[in-house]
Parts: sequence; structure tokens; C-alpha cells
Amino acid sequence: MAETQKSELQQFRGQSRLPKFVAPKRYDLKLRPDLSACKFTGTVDIDVDVTAETRFIVLNAADLSIDDGSVWFKTRQSDKEVYRPLEVFLVEDDEILVLAFDVFLPVGEGILGIGFSGTLNDQMKGFYRSIYEHNGEKKNMAVTQFEPADARRCFPCWDEPAVKATFKITLEVPSELIALSNMPVIQEKLDGQLKTVSFQESPIMSTYLVAVVVGLFDYIEDLTPKGTKVRVYCQIGKANQGKFALDVAVRTLDLYENYFSMPYSLPKLDMIAIPDFAAGAMENYGLVTYRETALLYDDKNSAAANKQRVAIVVAHELAHQWFGNLVTMEWWTHLWLNEGFATWVSYLATDCLFPEWKIWTQFLDETTEGLRLDGLAESHPIEVEINHAREIDEIFDAISYRKGASLIRMLQSYLGADCFQRSLASYIKRYACSNAKTEDLWAVLEEESGEPVTMLMNSWTKQKGYPVVDVKINDKNLEFEQSQFLSSGLLGDGQWIIPITLCCGSYDTRKNFRLQTKSDRLEILELVGSSSESLTENRNQGKGDEKNPERFWYKINVEQTGFYRVKYDDQLAARLRYAIEASCLSATDRFGILDDSYALCMACKQTLSSLLSLMDAYREELDYTVLSCLIAICSKIAKIAADATPESSDDIKKFFINLLQFSAEKLGWQPNSGENHLDAMLRGELLTALALFGHDITLTEAVRRFYTFVDDRNTSLLPADTRKAAYVAVMQTVTTSNRSGYESLLKVYRETDLSQEKVRILSSLASCHDPDIILEALNFLLSSEVRSQDVVFGLAGISREGREIAWRWLKDNWDHISNTWGSGFLITRFIGAIVSPFCSDKKADEVNEFFASRMKPSMARTLKQSIERVRINAKWVQSIKDEKCLGEVIKELAHRKY
Repeated sequence: MAETQKSELQQFRGQSRLPKFVAPKRYDLKLRPDLSACKFTGTVDIDVDVTAETRFIVLNAADLSIDDGSVWFKTRQSDKEVYRPLEVFLVEDDEILVLAFDVFLPVGEGILGIGFSGTLNDQMKGFYRSIYEHNGEKKNMAVTQFEPADARRCFPCWDEPAVKATFKITLEVPSELIALSNMPVIQEKLDGQLKTVSFQESPIMSTYLVAVVVGLFDYIEDLTPKGTKVRVYCQIGKANQGKFALDVAVRTLDLYENYFSMPYSLPKLDMIAIPDFAAGAMENYGLVTYRETALLYDDKNSAAANKQRVAIVVAHELAHQWFGNLVTMEWWTHLWLNEGFATWVSYLATDCLFPEWKIWTQFLDETTEGLRLDGLAESHPIEVEINHAREIDEIFDAISYRKGASLIRMLQSYLGADCFQRSLASYIKRYACSNAKTEDLWAVLEEESGEPVTMLMNSWTKQKGYPVVDVKINDKNLEFEQSQFLSSGLLGDGQWIIPITLCCGSYDTRKNFRLQTKSDRLEILELVGSSSESLTENRNQGKGDEKNPERFWYKINVEQTGFYRVKYDDQLAARLRYAIEASCLSATDRFGILDDSYALCMACKQTLSSLLSLMDAYREELDYTVLSCLIAICSKIAKIAADATPESSDDIKKFFINLLQFSAEKLGWQPNSGENHLDAMLRGELLTALALFGHDITLTEAVRRFYTFVDDRNTSLLPADTRKAAYVAVMQTVTTSNRSGYESLLKVYRETDLSQEKVRILSSLASCHDPDIILEALNFLLSSEVRSQDVVFGLAGISREGREIAWRWLKDNWDHISNTWGSGFLITRFIGAIVSPFCSDKKADEVNEFFASRMKPSMARTLKQSIERVRINAKWVQSIKDEKCLGEVIKELAHRKY
């Protein structure tokens, strides 16, 4: 290549976006996967618009071999004249393919043809292979996973969400296999052992939504009320496990068509369970792919929590068919629009289908995850600049999904449900088959509501973090002051426009206002003056004294609809504790008070003594979501206290056992006939917690039931909902000299083909206290018996005794782990799970030093966040050590008689 052309090529390197002088309109894509050799070949003819004279065509390609002789360009005006590139240049670092011509290509319509080949990789991205068993024989299936930027690993394309086109896809596959894509099959031609499958041309869509799956499958099907055919595909023999997801999908499609006032835009919807799948699911237009655990439900062997997960994930992916597929984010900066919205609306749909699940109370788990991550200095704004494809994976996190969903819930609560729904319908109608940015949604919401949505929401999406609102009672006033909350306890400089909601002594007495400045105040008499009647009625229920309104309890952030924390002064906090004990508060508000108090304690803004005293008010709690939060907090405190105050560790566990005993005894081990879904989920969580806290009665009973189950898998003594508890309990008894429980669990693992069962076992193995067994369990994770997508589950439950072993194991196996998982987001799970539990600055420095020479862009943010968590833990440990009288408080709580 001439030096001038080489220098001209430099202009395309290091750019975050492709140049716009050539744009695709239609892809005619032909793929020939070879499932035995794990290779594929293909051709793509792309109808393009040349919008400015150019000697270059620049598009995306990665991990592909390009047949230089197969590359050509023709204009629509004169298709006899064929332009051949002088040079075909693959720039691997930038994942671009540059075609350099010796003449300027004419402006107007043209066709670009490219031949290529590649490998069906084992990285679970691009065009990859997944392994399944049929009649005892291992086989390969071919699967695509293109989001965020991996369509370029299957075929050369303009791999950006804003560059939409139509797709005509043709597959050449072995004749006995099923071939699926986004659209219905229009023709199959047999040719000996092969067949050519042609699919209907798609509507306009982004490359990351293109999908192809080839393999051997069973399926079941149904029709929506409007006649759309919905199918669930899965491995041969598992079709019955797809029935629940199919029912959810059919009902959810109908629900969304009404909610969005827009019909589903494709002629069919297929959903398919893939044995090897990195994410939970992927919303490919018309062909949604799932992990088996997120789509399949076995009546006998799946837990209630599995059923709920299937419903929510299906509802999430189908929401994307409108919000993401029909209307697509303009660039990855706006990813949260896709994921935050789909997360929020999946709860809306699930609540409509299963109101008895109280799913909006459970939504608080999403909010809490968002708050936990966004309380770090190493968090990021919801809208984050993306400069390279390698940076995209890391923003598929709790900020985009959970904070995003929580902000949408906050905004819906602020504007009202009807106004919000009308606005969304208008937004989808306006931007259908196009792309949109965050500000486009705000503009529509502002038009419909008349509220200053852009001004309000910019403070939440363009800066990281969130506020804590300090509330004090001062004479006859309630005083509010906002500051940025950081889990480190340090001061941040953020400021927000906060939609404050509060109630006073009763849910009938409410006040809403916007806190737009650093501080504000409300006159208490003004707040309660108009509601003296309702307050008088409530006086005898422990809600206050109508003659002295300053003595009422005040709950800020009613029903936890706002994405902020609240810190009450001692007087207000004491009243709220009384309101909890007097059953005056809703489950969502009880959850919020507990979770905020825990976060403030971790940030050293509140003593552990005061948090434990508050937790004592929850001793008769029965709500699933509140108890689940309480259990998670107990677990974290037990671990941190073992470092900070080891002499009180046994008493803390005793207190926690007493705290959970009331609800655990009510539920027992055996499910009651016709009991509700939430009790089934709660039973498993309670028993698991009691086992981990060393409750002897629970451990003995769990072990008895487990061995009955090992001998008879059909026993009623260990239904799916309590198996995790039994597995964890058994691992508490395992030692190097008493391995039978561990060996029995591995036996169950090897004999089941249900992914959910395997995950339950994997997440229990490292909860053991014996260092040698923990190391053995960690090494088992890297064996061929564990699918690479599932390894991270085995890291979630590592015991305190296993922290150092796991860190050493990570360092010893880093090269293998990096090579196997380093190209996707799963690598970040290793770092987060193993590094975050430590609690010393010395360990944080050691981790930093180890990764200094091993850094990859895709894990940089996670590593910084994990190290920050270690330093937060270290600070918290020191704060607890410095706390006077803590030992006496713990002892009193542990031995208190109820």
C-alpha cells in the first residue's frame, strides 16, 4: 500500500464510532456453520448508501478471515462495473475492516459484497458453539450472542445500534437439525445431507439483535389472543419444562400490546434455552435466547425462586421487543434506557400476572443493589461515555439495570401511573423503527405531564451517586438537608432535585415536595393541621398524640419510591422503631428503614449498637422481602464482626438465630398444602441462614433430610425450596476426615441434568469451614464437569475461612481464568466475589499490586470498585472496634427473653 494511503488509514484508528460516509440499508447474509469442525463460512451482500465521495469503506469485523478476492462493490446505476479494493485491511485493535479503493466511489446506492470465514468459538459471544447431550452423545449447537458489539465476530457489518438495516438470512445446515433466526422460515431446500433454510426478510433493526441458532430441539407452542405464534425451544426431552415460560410469554405479549398501545411487530416469537450462555437472557428480535435456568421450570425440582426468576426474565426480554428493539438507544451511553426500563416494566407485568407475589415489594431488592453500587466513589453516571467496544461490557451493571429501573419507578410515582403510560405510548409511536436518546424520552414525558422532567432527571442521570437526606426535628419544624451518600463515609459534592414524599403518624397524612436546594424546612403544624381527625382515630394505635403533633412518627420516602437514603435524628429514629413494633408501617417502609440504617452503619455514620437495636424491632417480622433483607444484613454483620470483635462473634450469631426463630418456627421444614409462593421462598432462605449461623437443631434436621434425599430422590422430605438449605448445612459438617457430605453432593450434581439443581449445589460447596475442602471445591469449579457460565455461582458462598484460600487460588489460576473468561463480562465476577469480602487496607494494597501488571480494560472498573469495598470494610471494622459498650449491647440482645 502506498504511504499516502497508509497515512490516510490512520484517521479511522482509535475512533469510538464508524465514519458516516457509507451507511447500510439491507444485509443479504448467508452462513454455513460446520458443527463438527467448529468453523463457519459466509457471504454478505450489503445494500449501502454512499453519502459522500470516498475511496474508503469502513465497517466492523473481528476474529474473521476475509477473502480479499471476494470483496467487491457495485453501484445501482451501473451494476456491470465492479470496483475491487486495492487493499483489504483488518485493524484488530479497533475491530474494523477498511476497504481502500484506488478511485472515489460515486455517491448514491450501491452493493458491497464480502466473503469471510471464522471459528465457532467457546467464548459464548459472537457465533459460538454450545455443547449438549442427545442419547448419551455430546453434540455441538451453533448459537449467536451479539450484544453489545459481537455481530462483527460473525459477519462484517456496521455494528452500532444507530445503524439500522433489514436482514435477509439464509443458513446451510445439516438436514436433521433445526435452524432458527429472527424471522419465520419461508423455504427449505434439501440437498443430500444438507439443507438450505431461507428466512423472511426482517424489519429494520440493529445488528446486535440479529440471531441464529442451529441444533436439535424439542418445542411447544401457543398463540396470543391476537394470533402471534409463540414457541419455547429446548433440549430434546425437556419440552414440559417450557410450559410455564410459554404461558408467561403469551400473556405478557398481550399485556404489553395494550400497555404500549402498539402491536408486537414480528409474525412470531421464539424463545430458546441454550446450555452454554453467559448472560441470563438476550432479547434478539423474534428469537430470544436464555440460560436454561432463566427459561425452564420443573414442577418437582425447581424452587419457587426459580419460577419467579423465569417469569421476571421472560417479561424483561419481551419488554425489549418494544423498548430496545422497536425503539433503540442511539449509542451505548443510553444503555440504561434499554435495561433500566425493561427491568422496571418486567415487574409491572409480573405483578399483573401474579399479584400474590407482592413483586413491587420485592423490587426493593433491585433498588438496594443499585444503591449499594452507586454508593461507591468508583461508581459511574447512568449515562456514561463509551469510547471503545471493550468498555461496553462493564456498564451492564447494577447502575444501568437497577438504578435505571429505580429512577423510572421514582419518575412514574412522581408523574402518576396514567400520565406515565400515555407518555410511553407516545414515545414508542414517535421513535418506532428508529433510535432515541435519554433526552428524547424526557421531552415526551415533559410534553405529556407539563412537569420539568428534564431538569429533574438530569441531576440523576448525568452525575454518579445519590443523596442521603438528613431529617431533624427542631422545635416546630422538620428540617431537611441533602448531601451525597458514600459508603466510605467521605463527603461527596453532588446535589440533586429530590422528589420528597413523607407521611406523618398515618398514611392518610402525606406531603410531597421537591428539595431543590441543599436544605429546606417544613412547619409541622402546616403538615398535620388538615388531618387532625385521622390522627385522632390513630392515636390509640401508637401513631401519636394529636395535641402534640411534633410527637408523631415521620416516614420520609414513602413506600421507598425515591432513589435516596434517609438519616433520621435520634428522636425521629426512636419513634419509627416504635411504629415498626406497633405494626404501623408497610413492608416497603419497614424495609427502607432497615436498609438505610444498615448502609449508614457501614458508612460509619451510625453505630452498630443502634443498628442491632433497630434489628431487634423486627423479631416478629413475617414479610418475605423484609426478612430476606434482614437475613442479608445479619450475614454481612456476622462476617464483619468476626474480624472486628471476634470475642462477641458467638453472641452475635445467637442474637441473629433468636431474631429469625419466630418466623422459622412458624414455617418449619415441611411445606403446607396450598401455601403461598412467598412462604416457599422464605422457608429456604431462613433455614439456610440458620444453618450458616450454626443453629444445631437446623443442622441436625437438614443433614437427616439430605441423606434421605440422597437415598431416594423422590422423597417429600426435601422439596426443591429447602434443598439449598440442606446442602449448605451438610457442608458445615464436612471436614477432610469426614467427606461423606461433600461426596454425596457431588454425586447428586453428577446425576442431575437440571441446571437449577447444579447451580444450587455449586453455590453450597465452598460454604464449608475446612480449608482443604474449600480448595478442592474451588478446583472442581475449573474442571470439565462445570460449564464455564456456572463457575461464578461457586464463588458466591465462600465461607470466611475460605477468603484467603480463594484469593490464593485466584492468583495461582489467573492465567487460565483470564484466558477462559477474559474476553467477556464473567471475568469481573471472579474479581468481585473473591476480592470484595476482605477488610484490611493491607489486603487492598496486595490486590492492587497483583493486578497492576494484569489489567484489562474490561475489568478495570470492577477491580477499582472491589478494592474500594475492601477499604470500606476496613474502615467499618475499625469503627466497630472503637465502639464503646458494644459487647454489652450484643450480650444483652443475645440473651434477651421474648
